[in-house]
Amino acid sequence: MLKNQEVGIKVKLAALWSSVTFCYLYGDYFELYTPDKINSLITGENILDSPTKLLVASMLLAIPSLMVALSVVLGPKITRFLNILFGTLFTVMMIFIGVNSMVKWYSFYVFLAFLESAITITIVWYAYKWPKKSD
Repeated sequence: MLKNQEVGIKVKLAALWSSVTFCYLYGDYFELYTPDKINSLITGENILDSPTKLLVASMLLAIPSLMVALSVVLGPKITRFLNILFGTLFTVMMIFIGVNSMVKWYSFYVFLAFLESAITITIVWYAYKWPKKSD
């Protein structure tokens, strides 16, 4: 019989943030295959059409990557708070993106947006239910 090894909450949260980060990356990569996407990148006619917008997008998307490490290295209280805060923020963002991407060529994006939302909801749930210290 195989033993089911106990995995700590910090490792679970880091693994979930890793998973959601990969989904974000795959979604953005696969978007390159949609009609006119490459042309919009070449012409600069896209949503990230200024240095400021690129910086803001970079800062926003750095959060899930940082949460992988922060979930492991920070103390329990701040880790719990950040996971609830950013998990909720990214859940709301991805539901909004998923709902607003419902067109033929973006079905993959909708799928990933709702998968990402499920993962970030799980992050919030795990952080909210953080095990308490036994006396």
